Amino acid sequence: MSQPVNLNRFRKQKARDDKRRTGDENAARHGLTKAERALEKARREKAERDLDGHHKE
Repeated sequence: MSQPVNLNRFRKQKARDDKRRTGDENAARHGLTKAERALEKARREKAERDLDGHHKE
């Protein structure tokens, strides 16, 4: 005889999986990749260095 199956567990797991999938799709659609974030940070830091280099004392 087989074991009883808890359908609530499967229903909740499916809901969690769907939510995770939706979040991953949104992150891919709207988010930046790690390389893009690093490039943006480097550009921002260079702009700050360039601006600081033009200051007169």
